[in-house]
Formats: sequence, structure tokens, C-alpha cells
Amino acid sequence: MDTASHAAARTMFEKIWAKHRIIERPDGQTLLFIDSHLIHDGSEPAFEFLRARNLRPREPQRIFATPDHYIPTDSRDVRDIADPERRAMVESLSANTKDAGIVLFGLKDRRQGIVHVIGPEQGISQPGQILVCADSHTSTHGAMGAMAFGLGMTEACHVLATQTLWQRKPKTMRIVVDGPRHAGVYAKDIILAIIERIGTAGATGHVIEYAGSAISGLSLEGRLTVCNMSIEAGARAGMVAPDETTYAYLAGRPYAPKGADWDAAVAYWRTLPSDAGASFDTEVHLDAGLIAPMVTWGTSPQDVAPIGGVVPDPAKAAGAERRESMTRALDYMGLTPGMALDAIKVDRVFIGSCTNGRIEDLRTAAAVVNGRKVHPDVRGWVVPGSGLVKEQAEAEGLDRIFREAGFDWRQAGCSMCLGTNGEVVAPGERCASTSNRNFVGRQGRGARTHLMSPAMAAAAAVAGHITDVRPMLNGG
Repeated sequence: MDTASHAAARTMFEKIWAKHRIIERPDGQTLLFIDSHLIHDGSEPAFEFLRARNLRPREPQRIFATPDHYIPTDSRDVRDIADPERRAMVESLSANTKDAGIVLFGLKDRRQGIVHVIGPEQGISQPGQILVCADSHTSTHGAMGAMAFGLGMTEACHVLATQTLWQRKPKTMRIVVDGPRHAGVYAKDIILAIIERIGTAGATGHVIEYAGSAISGLSLEGRLTVCNMSIEAGARAGMVAPDETTYAYLAGRPYAPKGADWDAAVAYWRTLPSDAGASFDTEVHLDAGLIAPMVTWGTSPQDVAPIGGVVPDPAKAAGAERRESMTRALDYMGLTPGMALDAIKVDRVFIGSCTNGRIEDLRTAAAVVNGRKVHPDVRGWVVPGSGLVKEQAEAEGLDRIFREAGFDWRQAGCSMCLGTNGEVVAPGERCASTSNRNFVGRQGRGARTHLMSPAMAAAAAVAGHITDVRPMLNGG
């Protein structure tokens, strides 16, 4: 490629940014047009802001809402929300969306679910878009070939009022994961291995494009899992180039284009992948063949190791700051250096969340527990990511498998991922979780969280402790 051609080559991110650029200020801030805006039951402050200024949402047809953070998963009746503040948040979402003419997938709607599950599921999230939501895990939708990122409440107000947003252009990072995955290694293991490699600040100020044969070989739902945890690596967003897997997933979805519009959309989507020779500010390469099932041991997603490993010794850490953080983490988690990861007992198992609450995740977990029983010392929950996921799982008999094994089969919602609906892990209890964060108190005050894939969480439920799922997959 000659110099002129090389200079003209653009990344997928650059193509999307340029298409949505309205104007750029001298200070480098760019005003971007926003294609889709997702909102949930934490959005009342934004609507209060609009009412105080006598404003209304500018383009309500581009806004989609669902309650997910504050709802119970043992009921679909708002009257069953005991906490009056949480109940008011859910009720206000219904009132605000009705007043503004915004589509609401409400609590009694079979399409209701976690906002980052229903966006792709409904075909709202599409390649080439800029999509936003007042939730950090909005990066999930980048798996569709979109630029998707979370907002603060002030930014959400701006988008509601103008359908635009001021942003400073981030840097670009390409993370290439090549090679075949071994059996028992899933998308969750890939993203945890990436975070182990670059750290939770490794992609700060960047948009990540995930590439390589191990990424393109993932299902669309696997790609959603990877992009979901981009924020855990410090990234502004994570993206995967659209391809035949993307188009097959989107075809026929309720909000996807139809007929001639579909043909035109796909033709545009095919222009989005990064050009050959496009330059990234940073590149990272991983060999998928070296990735094993992963599990976190500390209070950060970067506190992670392969299942065959041990709890690390802070004394061997590089630098005083890292030693101190590891020591604090182990004190909170109640672990000692050198302890085998597969010797750590668990009290709770949570299978769900916007990271791993899709039908593929539930199928994977059900395959592990089928014909087995949850350990008597463990309480396990399965929380589908949406009402449609729940329906599909029940049509396939997955709910029966989980119930017969001893799991609680719940309604759709965020649930125990962050515990804002009151569904929490008790102080001192240890939870094997398919969610995205293991921060101090994330699943409840004093709760101890270990992140892992749905297969690994299912295996922990059966064994009563963290364990390598691979022998179970082989009939062990």
C-alpha cells in the first residue's frame, strides 16, 4: 500500500465517528448525533431536569426504555416492590415514557429485560450506530458493530433534550485474539484474560476494537459478553466488526430494517470494518490457545487467574501500590496466598446479568448441571436477561433442568449483579457470579464475589466450591 492509500485507511471507529460528527469546537470537543438512546428505571433525574426547563425529549422515537435495575425477580407486580423509593423509580419510568411517547418494555411486557439484553434482542442496536445509555455497560452493544458507551446523568439530559452529545475523540486500540479456543473456554474467559493482561486501566481513553479468529469465531452473544466488560479494562467502548454472524443475528428482529431497507443497511454495514492498513494507537495480541477457564480472586476484574492456579502472594507483586491493593483485596475476600483456587468454597451462585444472562449462557450452564444436583450448602439462582430469554429457555426445558438441579428460576432483571433491587449476597458469604464486577460490596455489603463463566458458575454450584468445569463437560 502506498503512503497516500495508507493515510486514507480508517478504523471502524473513525468511520462511525466521522459519520456522526456535527461540529467540532476549538477545544477538541465534537458534537455527535446519537442514533439510539436506551433508558432504564434510574432515569427519573433526567426527566426532572427536562421538566424544570420546560423541555421534552427531542426524538422520542429513538428512545427505548425498560425497568431492570430496581425491580424484583420473584414478581412482575410493581406493588411487590417493598421499598417505596425503588417502587417510585419504576413507576416514574412508566409515567415519563407514556407522557413522552417513548417505547417502554414494561414490567408486564414479555419483552422486558436488562437494557443491554433487549437492545440487541429487539434489533434496536445496529452496526454503524452511536448508541448511549446511562449505564457503564452500554459498551455491550459494540458487539453489533456500533459505538456504544455509558453516560452520566447530565449527559443523558443533553441527549434527551437534543439527541446529540459533546464528546472528546478517544484513542483507538485493537486487541487481536487468534487461534482456537479449547473446550470449556468461553467468551467470559477471553475477556477476563484480556483484563488480566492489560489491567483495569489498560484501555483508559481508548475505544477497543476486538479482532482475530477467536473473536470472529464467537457467536454474537459471545461477542456481547466480551464487549460488555470493555469498561472493566478502562475503555470508553468496545467494538467488533459486523459480519455474516451479525447480519444473521439481526435479520427479522422487530426493529431491524426490512425489505429494501434491509438490503441497503447491509450494504452500508459491509463498509464499516476497519480498512486494511488502518492505524491504531495501541495493539495487543493474545493466543486463544493459551487461555484457560478464568476466575477472579480479589476485588477487581484484573485480580484473575486460570482455574489451575493459586491465590497470589502480594509480597511478590511489582510495586508497593499493587502490594497494598492485593493485601486489601485478600483481607476482604478472606483468602490467603498460595490457596488453590479450586479449594475455595462458595455459598451462592448467580447465573445472569447483562454479561451472561442470554439464552446461550443458560444453555451452557444447563448442560453442566443436567442430571446433577446443586450442593446442599449452596443456594443457586438463574436470572434470565429478558422475558423472551426466559420464554425461550422454558420452551427448551432449561428451566426444568435448573429446577430439578436445585436452582431458583427467576424473572428477568439485573438482580444480584449489583443488588440495587435488594437481592443481595449476605455479609461474609461467597458468590460464584457470571456478572461483570467483583468490587467491594458490589453484590451486597460484605459480599465476596468471584467472577467466572456460566459453565464455571454451574460447576461451582454442583461441587460446592470453585472448580474446573472441564472434567464435568467430559462426563466427570
